[in-house]
Amino acid sequence: MRYRSRTVAALILVSTAPALLGATPTSPLGQVSATVTGLRSGKGQVLACLTDSNKSFPGCEHDPGARTLIVPASRQVEIDFGQVPAGTYAISLVHDENSNGKLDKRLVIPAEGFGFSRNAPVRFGPPSFASAAFAVNGQEEHQSIRMRYLF
Repeated sequence: MRYRSRTVAALILVSTAPALLGATPTSPLGQVSATVTGLRSGKGQVLACLTDSNKSFPGCEHDPGARTLIVPASRQVEIDFGQVPAGTYAISLVHDENSNGKLDKRLVIPAEGFGFSRNAPVRFGPPSFASAAFAVNGQEEHQSIRMRYLF
């Protein structure tokens, strides 16, 4: 009898653990990809960041859950972030032409190309997470992002 009660307790714990941790075992996954156009050259690489964190956008430095990719630059770049849980995400891109792993600036103005999901407008600084955000809900989500240059 004692053995059975431990087994039942273990089964209850295993079946409720995802709910206790905030995860839903049936949460849908969606495939996220992007086509990047408008690169002025095929030099360097494209740094890509996919995040669901409002606080970490547009960079991913402080988001351990962000997906970052480095893809060789060409006139048109295809980026595949893979499957992600349902939620709200935003993408930021940098055309790192000198392959130093960062967005170079002249004073405070970007000297290399940049882009954002939904081609979010850039005014006096990067766009907000809300203006670049898109929903992933178990379907394939494809973004077309145009690279922009200020110099």
